[in-house]
Amino acid sequence: MEKFGELIQEADWKIEKHVPVIECAEAVKADEMFEVKVGIGKEVAHPNTTAHHICWISLFFHPEDEKFPYQIGHYEFSAHGASAKGPDTSFVYTHHVVTTSFKTSKPGTILALSLCNIHGLWQSSKQIKLQ
Repeated sequence: MEKFGELIQEADWKIEKHVPVIECAEAVKADEMFEVKVGIGKEVAHPNTTAHHICWISLFFHPEDEKFPYQIGHYEFSAHGASAKGPDTSFVYTHHVVTTSFKTSKPGTILALSLCNIHGLWQSSKQIKLQ
């Protein structure tokens, strides 16, 4: 039986264009909103064409000593240059980056998962401490 975990890829985002890059403070105040930015291709640009693009990013938070993560959000990118005139003929392109905010009363790990239409699922994570 195949499992999702076996299909999800990881790498260093500084050399691999598919890995989600999580940008936020490493320590936050308990129960205060903080901003999290997640994007793809920070150091190595990822294409955004009809044929090769990032479809979505999902963001989760797994509190320390809890069994399951909480989904913070799911963000779809739907405009990749396709139009009635054909591939890469549109004037509208979404960019595969999202900024959101959330709060927590426990330390834990932010997990980001993204899907490239050609190269599959990619993940990264970042630990968050409380101040």
